[in-house]
Amino acid sequence: MTSNPSPSSTALFRHPPFLFYFGSRGFSEFAFMIGAVAVGWQVYALTGSAFDLGMIGLVGFIPTLVLVFVAGHAADRYDRKRVVQACQVVGGLTASYLAWGSYGGWLTVPEIYAAVLVFGIGTAFESPAASALLPGVAPEGLLQKATALSTGLFQLTMIAGPALGGFAYAVSPGFPYALMAGFWLVGALLVGAIKIDRPVTAKEPPNFSDLFAGVGFVRRNPAILGTISLDLFAVLLGGATALMPIYARDILHVGPWGLGVLRGAPAVGALLMSFVLARYTIERRVGLRMFQAVIVFGAATVLFALSTSIWLSIVALAILGAADMVSMVIRISLVQLRTPDDMRGRVGAVNYLFVNASYQLGEFESGMAAALVGAMPAAVLGGLGTIAVALLWMKLFPSIRKTERLE
Repeated sequence: MTSNPSPSSTALFRHPPFLFYFGSRGFSEFAFMIGAVAVGWQVYALTGSAFDLGMIGLVGFIPTLVLVFVAGHAADRYDRKRVVQACQVVGGLTASYLAWGSYGGWLTVPEIYAAVLVFGIGTAFESPAASALLPGVAPEGLLQKATALSTGLFQLTMIAGPALGGFAYAVSPGFPYALMAGFWLVGALLVGAIKIDRPVTAKEPPNFSDLFAGVGFVRRNPAILGTISLDLFAVLLGGATALMPIYARDILHVGPWGLGVLRGAPAVGALLMSFVLARYTIERRVGLRMFQAVIVFGAATVLFALSTSIWLSIVALAILGAADMVSMVIRISLVQLRTPDDMRGRVGAVNYLFVNASYQLGEFESGMAAALVGAMPAAVLGGLGTIAVALLWMKLFPSIRKTERLE
């Protein structure tokens, strides 16, 4: 990792397209994180049912599963900033409805589920479009730093967004939704102000093969397939963070406050690493560095699994988050740089599906394993499995391991 003073990361914030993009993504992600807290608390307050609480995640994930390929094609066929803008406007209007119903006291759980479904549809379309938009707003030679800053912004929203949502909900159940509406509408204004030199050209209406072209492209490109699948299986096996409530209550004996600290630790580590990567780019052996980061992620998972000290657990989770950030920045940059611009939306949709599936199935896998063998053995096996996947992928995808530079 070497210093790269020219061009510097400060040039990103002197580049209006990236500045508008960065601001828009920040407001959008803050709105989503606020909503995740507010919706969960409100549904549980209305029903007292853990099942109803769990249904929120399922309702939100269904649109991704159903619409991911349509959304990816939309990101390649239409003006990407307009796709993002439309999703943010719809999200803001839906949040306004929730705020109105909460202030009026007439909002029902089915209406909240319907809103979550709309949010899920918006996210399914917004994520691949926004991901494909990033290379177009980053100055030449600064994609890695732009990715690091954008990913660091996401980690910041993961830390501050839930806290802001909880504070707003304590003021009034409708207040967090009002904040969400405002954030999404401001984000829509910012993304609408982006000016990109590359014109948007009209394209033919999609056919069946066009919709699934992203899958075919990924399958035909071993480097992209290996990069995306590495993330899928590493997170699938290394999902020990899903067991944090068990660790907080039964192993570390720290209670709810400790659970909050544990949940924030990976994001803090990732955020700190994003600052490092925004200043110092990884100049050599980037493919090997990605595999090394995944191995560190697995080793940190094992350390967390074996820890009986809250402070050692926090350090392990912070290392885990930092390693994941290194891997994530390289993975995203590799996929973006090896994908033609007219395919980035569809490939981004495939990547988004893999990432979402890895987190959802990873939590399920960790929970099932913990039920069978106990939380600590399950977490240890998950970390060791992540290391094994990284070593196996180094053998299966030598072209990734031998990648020298991001260019």
